[in-house]
Amino acid sequence: MQAAAELVVEVGYSNLSLAAVAERAGTTKTALYRRWPSKAELVHEAAFSVPPSAVTTPPGDVSGDLRAMMAGARDAFTNPVVRAALPGLIGDMAGNAELTARILERFTGLFEVMRHWVADSVSRGDARADVDPDRLVELIGGATLLGMMLRPDEDLGDDWVERTAAIVAHGVMA
Repeated sequence: MQAAAELVVEVGYSNLSLAAVAERAGTTKTALYRRWPSKAELVHEAAFSVPPSAVTTPPGDVSGDLRAMMAGARDAFTNPVVRAALPGLIGDMAGNAELTARILERFTGLFEVMRHWVADSVSRGDARADVDPDRLVELIGGATLLGMMLRPDEDLGDDWVERTAAIVAHGVMA
């Protein structure tokens, strides 16, 4: 995975080959294919090797939790490996439903964490009962991804996190 991460940053996703990864890692393409059925799955695992961390703000601080979630998504998506890998991964996933399903399986834990967080927040009266945790993950991830794509040479700073989390937390209605 380290060889894949290094190479995707150096040569980009489209120019990355499993032969080059195998050579750098001191193994064979066959050994790579035994573990990862495709370049996309190897690169995805290398880019998203760290699982999402749990929200650690005090219970009831929904705005703080959302800021932490936005910051975590920002930090994940602006990692150099992820920045280099995402355009190619998205392209490969768009044309292959089976690949997309296999890759999304890696995010099962994230969706479960979000379902639990929403249920706890609703039970305390801190969040509306109609909040869909899966759509919330999509909003956070989608906003972060688009923000990163629109600012390829900039960091998404703390001000971006604050403003975006505030919109997610409070909506746009007066």
